[in-house]
Amino acid sequence: MKIDLELCNGCGLCVRDCPVAAVHLQDKKAAIDQTCVECRTCLKVCPREAVIDEVTPLPGSVACDHCPVACTIAPGLTGACGRYALEDGELKRTRPLMPLAEVIDLIGPEPEPILERPTVTAIGAGGTYPDYVPAPYILSHEREGVEVVTVVTEVPLSYSGLKLKIDTDLEVGAEGAEVKFEGRAVGMVETEEYGSKMLAIGGVNRLTGKNGFAAARAVAALANREALKLKVKGGAKLEVRVGQPPVIDGARVEKMRVGCGSASAGLFAPFFKEAADEVIVLDAHITSLFSHHAAGRCLGLTPGGLELCFPRSTPGRYFGTHGKGWGGTGLENPLDIVASVDTGKTAPGSTLLITETTGQNAAMFVLGDEGKFQPTELSPAAQAAVAAIAETCQESRVSAVYVGGAGGSARAGVARYPLRLTRAVHAAQAVITCGGAPVFVLPGGGITFMVDVERVLPGAFTWVPTPATVAPVEYTMRLSDYEAMGGHMNAVKPFEAKEPLPWNRCK
Repeated sequence: MKIDLELCNGCGLCVRDCPVAAVHLQDKKAAIDQTCVECRTCLKVCPREAVIDEVTPLPGSVACDHCPVACTIAPGLTGACGRYALEDGELKRTRPLMPLAEVIDLIGPEPEPILERPTVTAIGAGGTYPDYVPAPYILSHEREGVEVVTVVTEVPLSYSGLKLKIDTDLEVGAEGAEVKFEGRAVGMVETEEYGSKMLAIGGVNRLTGKNGFAAARAVAALANREALKLKVKGGAKLEVRVGQPPVIDGARVEKMRVGCGSASAGLFAPFFKEAADEVIVLDAHITSLFSHHAAGRCLGLTPGGLELCFPRSTPGRYFGTHGKGWGGTGLENPLDIVASVDTGKTAPGSTLLITETTGQNAAMFVLGDEGKFQPTELSPAAQAAVAAIAETCQESRVSAVYVGGAGGSARAGVARYPLRLTRAVHAAQAVITCGGAPVFVLPGGGITFMVDVERVLPGAFTWVPTPATVAPVEYTMRLSDYEAMGGHMNAVKPFEAKEPLPWNRCK
């Protein structure tokens, strides 16, 4: 890589972002030294296009093919990722394979099998208020010769919300846009995950704000797998129900993408090679140009002469744009992705297949003598490639994770020393569950848990007009540990009783 000193203004972005510290400022201009591995980070971040993409490999250099960046690594140097170094003419891993035994202390303790499930669930248990009195049910039970106790309560949680995952390529709204329920803001659009849009609904600031009742109702309804209509400000109208396909702007979404455009190139490379002379997979995140992509080159293809209108990430991979067009991009006409054609590399008569990552839409073109692509029918090989994509896609659905912060005063209903309970939960000595379902406890302070609502009985969640959502929470631990944390031992009752009575909280 070289620097055009006339264009460089010495802003230093390339210096800061170079992963191998191969760029420095010299006389207020960028300079690239011989530790450069041609990762092209400087090319991508330069606001003045002062970096010249001119690769002059040092003697003995080797091209790394362990990721799409394709660094050119000289002897004694390490690639941009820091994982591979060139030693004795071979790329070698900079860190040896790590046995589990060497990291087991970092992974931390796992709960004993006898504690993984509660004796009973908190569904139907009722709540504890005021919080210093014992929980409604504190039940003991012998398991494999060990006395175990389960403490259950339906606890109101102001610190609660829901992460809604909607499987779709379709644009639903800008990141950060308000999500409204019955005309009131109850959440926002968050980032996207692999083939899914993520919405945050509820949370303490919304629950305690002017739309708190609407937010609490929305969280409880979604957690109970009820159908809900939502509207994204400046975006789509949504009809969502956990476990069901989403309906976006009145259209039922059937398929979830199999992967981004680049992943599709890798997954279906043998199909694409037979399908057409060139294949483009349109995607709002990463669009792929097959003959330039590592998968195409690995199959022996020579990069063709197409240039795409999206900015390039790495060879054959381009950052897409968001919209309501093909593949979630802003392109209503798929052929608009082609910025130019070099007929010296892509000859007239060459075929082009453009498809989405779901295979829902696909089109084929042939290059005319005038250098313009014209539509044509999908060939049998192209149909087979598109069918392979569609058949590999999962069905689109809505899913949700309920998030609850149970690290507050509700702990007093479990034990007289609430910090000991918190520490026991993080040490896996006390196992917290929600409606009997396993949860993930977030690291750090307090007790904040996440649970897949589809593993909890529908109707188990509710809300109260404080406002807060109400969730069934259970703590299961050895009876001896419960006593050590100041548990309400006089409220413990054996589970064998047919009708265990709740603790008389008023005496």
